[in-house]
Amino acid sequence: MKLVTFRMHDREPRPGLLVNDSITDLADLGFSDALAYIRAGHPDALRNPPIKATPRTFQLGDGVRLLAPIPRPPRIFCVGLNYRDHAIESKMELPKVPTIFLKLPTAVIGPEEPVRIPSLTKQPDYEVEFAIVIGKQGRNIAKENWLDHVFGYTILNDVSARDIQLATSQWILGKSFDTFCPIGPAIVTKDEVPDPHNLNIQLSIGSEVLQHSNTRELIFKSPELIAHISSVVQLEPGDIISTGTPAGVGLGRNPQRWLQPGETMIAELEKLGQLINPVVAGA
Repeated sequence: MKLVTFRMHDREPRPGLLVNDSITDLADLGFSDALAYIRAGHPDALRNPPIKATPRTFQLGDGVRLLAPIPRPPRIFCVGLNYRDHAIESKMELPKVPTIFLKLPTAVIGPEEPVRIPSLTKQPDYEVEFAIVIGKQGRNIAKENWLDHVFGYTILNDVSARDIQLATSQWILGKSFDTFCPIGPAIVTKDEVPDPHNLNIQLSIGSEVLQHSNTRELIFKSPELIAHISSVVQLEPGDIISTGTPAGVGLGRNPQRWLQPGETMIAELEKLGQLINPVVAGA
């Protein structure tokens, strides 16, 4: 199934389960938001909801639109240089341990929402990424138990202001401008993705494919990332681990290629769909 957050006719956001173009309203079953459903645990949450009721269903369109599946994730852990080809194009050594940094949750937007490029940066860049959504709390998680702690997977576009990011060894601010973290369109539950390490991944702008790879090319895969991060901090339901981006980013091109207002990014992952976001000028 696909967990979403949706808004109907500009009303308050509501959690839902998306099948084809039909959304089952989880708020009618007593789940206040997507995080509440994740904490309850799919599919047990459907068998024993807080409220026994027949939920309403809505169709996409007709005033119903998708937001980021978790509008404010607890934490967004990102992994730098986690595809061999991207590390090479960035002219950086291959990491011996995962390079972990954070994006701030305030940067999150959903599908079709505009990424706003502020005048402070002259080097805005795109990064399509496969992201893991944690479903079960855990500390010191063994690699062989990684899947027990996963709720599902989604697409994340790690938009980056390269001039701000690379002015310092600390990347958080250059990665966390408002709107610089599109996520979605949904969280696909783990049972729908038998092998998350064999998924085609790409990003295009217009008719040009700028990034294209497969998650089998990850240097550190999901078991290693979950074990490594949880050895330091306790992972919580709703935490997101974005696993890194393949080659083809604007920074690594010759000549370098930066995002421009008027463009539209299409981030795609096999089995997870498309995450589409226009680019506009910001303040």
